[in-house]
Amino acid sequence: MKITTAAEMREIDRVTTEKFGVPSLKLMENAGSAVARFAIAKYPKAHKFTIFCGKGNNGGDGFVAARKFGNEGKRVVVVLLCDPAELKGDAAEMYKAMKLDPVIATSAEQLKGDHIAIALTADVIIDAILGTGFHPPVTDLYAEAINTINSAKKPVIAVDIPSGADADALAPTQDSPRVNADHIVTFTAPRPAHVFANLTRGETLVAPIGSPDEAIQSGLQLELITPRDFVPFLRDRDPEGHKGTYGHALVVGGSFGKAGAAAMAGLAVLRSGAGLSTVATPKSVLNTVSSFAPELMTEPLPETEIGTISQASFDYGRMDNIARGMDVAALGPGIGRHPATVQFVRAFVERYRIPLVIDADGLNAFEGASTRLGGSKRTLVLTPHPGEMSRLTGKSVADIQRDRIGAAREFATAHKCTVVLKGHRTLIALPDGVVWVNVTGNPGMGTGGSGDVLTGITAGMMAQAHSLTEDDRWVRAVLAAVYLHGLAGDLARDKIGEASMIAGDITVSLPEAFRKTRPQVGMKGFAFHG
Repeated sequence: MKITTAAEMREIDRVTTEKFGVPSLKLMENAGSAVARFAIAKYPKAHKFTIFCGKGNNGGDGFVAARKFGNEGKRVVVVLLCDPAELKGDAAEMYKAMKLDPVIATSAEQLKGDHIAIALTADVIIDAILGTGFHPPVTDLYAEAINTINSAKKPVIAVDIPSGADADALAPTQDSPRVNADHIVTFTAPRPAHVFANLTRGETLVAPIGSPDEAIQSGLQLELITPRDFVPFLRDRDPEGHKGTYGHALVVGGSFGKAGAAAMAGLAVLRSGAGLSTVATPKSVLNTVSSFAPELMTEPLPETEIGTISQASFDYGRMDNIARGMDVAALGPGIGRHPATVQFVRAFVERYRIPLVIDADGLNAFEGASTRLGGSKRTLVLTPHPGEMSRLTGKSVADIQRDRIGAAREFATAHKCTVVLKGHRTLIALPDGVVWVNVTGNPGMGTGGSGDVLTGITAGMMAQAHSLTEDDRWVRAVLAAVYLHGLAGDLARDKIGEASMIAGDITVSLPEAFRKTRPQVGMKGFAFHG
């Protein structure tokens, strides 16, 4: 799902009408209807709705919603923030069709009377004042309306975007007063602020209103991950399938004291649907890894004096024999930073051409040597958190966080690899410069081992991709892994809370994440939190 700027959204609406013949009034009708449906579904016991409407198309959407609420037998109060004579175009048409006398306020002072106090007794308030074409600052009238809504302490649903917000913002801003929305209903495609600016405490619904896919274009090279983007990994399994059909993933990692990291990654490979999972780990911790789950296969490797993988693992073709026939390898979970292990990691990356996922100390092995990381000869996926990204790029963590999109995109294009930059709104940057944004996940996933689980899920999805024919199957595998990892974390949070979550809870929740995701593929629209 493309992320568009406000200007691009205006162009999409224009093209939809002029090229594809969808009347603009129909788009507005569909938008207002979507708002009403969402509000009634979200607050089924609500009987009275107050809608604050501006004079533009956002207000027009509000007029449609008011009519729909009335048709459903709801009580409706419309607060119109202009003289009706100022309404133009589609908004004026929908105002006439509403057939409801509004409370009119054309000055900030008029928003302080008893009639407004009565309007605020509604069960739910709809904010249809300013749309995504607005740029701060707000006028005195709109600022007072925003403050009035916020002080009402009632559930608020914003139409398109909370009034006062800058739709093109790539980070939270405090440039002007803004409606504190509990939920947002936007249309066709999200704008940057919907995804990155923390505009709501609740749900953001992206509702289709009639624009065909061909009309939806964006120059941002930003995409939002939805279940439709990884459909091949959600299909029913072939009755003739077997463990070989779904791929064999190799996890190389673990060390004395960090055996669990490799074990968790290996188990996540299987929970994500791969047929086979082998963990190659120092021989002194092999028993720990193998006892983690009986389904894991293991391979013992020579080790250093501190219990990390040694370069001797390549002697006599041992590592060659282990890697032979694997569909994908995951390198790094719990592997450590002993100098000999660093050399092993670098040699492994240069030696083998199978699809590869690198995480944790596998990435740290390339600190100061990132030129040795390249994906031109094979599929290469890197999964750094900001600290690891800092070590790969030589930039400070603050600089990485200041421009996460730019940092991920720059490294991915320069090194011809896929970069999964973890954090709030995990980013997946591709070699061609496109950046996908994930909206699942929560702060409770900031716990040791969560990244190892993601590495395993990614490897497991890529192992399954080997039998697919789609040209972009490796990309789709990564999108599926990141989305499902975050969703499993959300499900774990819902069961046990953010503070108590551990990485194993994410793995345990993966089956439910699959079950919840499959039906969403055929649904119209897409909803996310935050």
